[in-house]
Amino acid sequence: MPRPTRIATLPLATASLFVTLLVSLLLSGPGNADSTYAPADKNLAVATFAGGCFWCVEEGFQKIPGVVEAVSGYSGGSESNPSYKQVAGGQTGHTEAVQVYYDPAIITYQGLLEGFWRFMDPTDQEGQFVDRGRQYRPVIYFHNTEQKRIAQASRDALQASARYEKPVVIEISPFGVFYAAEGYHQNYASKNPVRYKYYTFNSGRYQFIDSVWGDEQHLDFNRFRPQTAADGKPQGFNPNTFVRPSDDVLRQQLSPEQFRVARDDGTERAFNNPYWDEKRDGIYVDIVSGEPLFSSRDKFVSGTGWPSFTQPIGANNVVEKDDSTFFMSRTEIRSRYADSHLGHVFDDGPAPSGLRYCMNSAAMRFIPLEDMAAAGYGDYIDAVAEDER
Repeated sequence: MPRPTRIATLPLATASLFVTLLVSLLLSGPGNADSTYAPADKNLAVATFAGGCFWCVEEGFQKIPGVVEAVSGYSGGSESNPSYKQVAGGQTGHTEAVQVYYDPAIITYQGLLEGFWRFMDPTDQEGQFVDRGRQYRPVIYFHNTEQKRIAQASRDALQASARYEKPVVIEISPFGVFYAAEGYHQNYASKNPVRYKYYTFNSGRYQFIDSVWGDEQHLDFNRFRPQTAADGKPQGFNPNTFVRPSDDVLRQQLSPEQFRVARDDGTERAFNNPYWDEKRDGIYVDIVSGEPLFSSRDKFVSGTGWPSFTQPIGANNVVEKDDSTFFMSRTEIRSRYADSHLGHVFDDGPAPSGLRYCMNSAAMRFIPLEDMAAAGYGDYIDAVAEDER
């Protein structure tokens, strides 16, 4: 039987009618999942999310500008080409998931996450609303390190917001394989509006969303449009349009550690931060604004436990300020446009500058060389890739 756990939580009369609806659903043609699905447009970006019933998650993403296709299916399990009956019965380890194909020129991955939070419950690891069992557990499946970073930061900010009574515990896991679900599950909300509304009303999903988000569940997705240059290409940072968000907003967008360092002038722990031993080629940008700061070509092993550089990626990309805190005289380094506290500069570095820009990982974001063009930092590739070490 499909979705057996849903019925047990409903009143008897409601459950009886729901059984009738489910039986009619079975007659619409079950089959096996398909891992060969691919969108027609090869230029679309892809993201994968699980938030309980994939009918609801699919419909939620279909409402977000820039989402071209949202496909219901299964991910995170061991069985190849599982059927709906197998997944719903908890036999495969999969969870109901939705593969989202979106235009990165219209919506960012952060925008997808902000929408996702508003149609699921990230505090429940054992299911979602009326759907119980690990086959309905919520998961963010990241496809690359940048998605992982953004998802973790967004989850941490959500937890720090204290919006929920329970901890935010949603799983963030590497993407493996996605199997598109049987045809009768695709676009279910639009093809079966009466059945869908009946299910969602009785599931408790949107009553929960209303209680947690209220009017804030309606997003202005224009806030999450990527910056583009005049030629339409992605632009990683535009000083002419950047306006630093208020600290109240940044507390929602950044993790507590990122906010403490960048806005409260804190210092992270040595040897316990993401970039102190980062060896890949790429660019380091401000965590708030995305403004370019340092190139991996100028990074060196300082032995201090913090990421260290001989110079900024551009002479005017950072600002120096006198710092006399802690009974010391030091030179603080801040980002020019976001005014984030980055770290300090010392005169004990190697050639050619003899300087050591000792930075905090929490105030920066690393973009690997292979991702720089797509992220809008193509103009800086030569500053990273030339004269390879």
